[in-house]
Amino acid sequence: MTDLSEQAHPARIAVFFGGRSPEYPVSLQSAYGVLCHLDRALFTPVPIGITRQGDWFLYRGDFKQIPADTWQEGPCLPAALSPNPRDHALLLLGPGGPEKLSLDAAFPVLHGKNGEDGTLQGLLEMAGIPVAGCGVLSSALCMDKYRAHRLVEAEGISVPRSHLLEKIPQEGRLLSQAALAAKELGYPLFVKPLKAGSSFGVSRVKGSRELEAALRDAFSYDSRILLEENIEGFEVGCAVLGNRRLTLGQVDEIELQEGFFDYTEKYTLKTSSIHVPARIGEDTVRRVKAAARRIYRILDCRGFARVDLFLTPSGEIVFNEVNTIPGFTSHSRYPNMMQAAGISFEQILTQVISLALGKEDPKAPASISPGRAAPEGESDSPGTAVIE
Repeated sequence: MTDLSEQAHPARIAVFFGGRSPEYPVSLQSAYGVLCHLDRALFTPVPIGITRQGDWFLYRGDFKQIPADTWQEGPCLPAALSPNPRDHALLLLGPGGPEKLSLDAAFPVLHGKNGEDGTLQGLLEMAGIPVAGCGVLSSALCMDKYRAHRLVEAEGISVPRSHLLEKIPQEGRLLSQAALAAKELGYPLFVKPLKAGSSFGVSRVKGSRELEAALRDAFSYDSRILLEENIEGFEVGCAVLGNRRLTLGQVDEIELQEGFFDYTEKYTLKTSSIHVPARIGEDTVRRVKAAARRIYRILDCRGFARVDLFLTPSGEIVFNEVNTIPGFTSHSRYPNMMQAAGISFEQILTQVISLALGKEDPKAPASISPGRAAPEGESDSPGTAVIE
């Protein structure tokens, strides 16, 4: 076995993209954004594409082929992770036999199943490769909407009322259970897969006649689903970056003309708008950020994540979900919230990877931004990055 390892400077960063999730096309767009914004003076990207069938390849072609989904037509070499944690390496499975390519860290840009749910993070941990972003526990918890809600609710933060249903052979019994749950929650309500992203399989159900179709759609993505009450108001989000000390971006706001923020709206904004900063008062901004910080800690998040919440007409903050690998295109919410706080796309990636490499400086976490350090309990001002 040939060893291709050299002194890792710039650091070699495996950027995973694609995958077996329905969010495969979204991953391609996000990975392109990450690859194009990496500081090449600090990092050498090692693009690793995973097909819809689950095959791994080291991709050596033009980055532009990735979002076009023509990357598999380019130069690809079958690959796998070495299970030996002493290797810290990708195994290149070429015709001349396996070769090792050392890796300093990995940046999973895989949305949804087998990428955002802790499975890839566990594989990387076993291989001894540091992971940029959330680890196994937080990734798994945040993908499981029901358990994430239970943990956050136990810490005194409001969550929507919901019922968990599991697919069983007796469909008539399942429908009757769903009907009883819907009656308790009231219409309109949401039916959603327990573990899915980008609103795949999510339906807003206005009445009992729509319930069966919504159940079938949700169950096509997961064997367990949630019936969840509709929260009046609108959605706000908060970008969080850091481990021991946290940097918070500007709060954003989703304005909907109709329906809900489904897959189409998330990636086309045909009838909706995203406002950064959110059109809410300074006191509400502070409360949203405080809730986002707490939720990030409760769910053991590290590196970065986007915390999504509802803001009701009465001003109550209700937890929605945490995206541990949010979109990373130039128009995605997470980088835009950070940019509004004075932190560029390149700086986000540099900080996230530096955290994975163990280079966090607890005394100067604001070195990448113009934001000021805010002592515990001190209010933050609009337009600045907030350091916890």
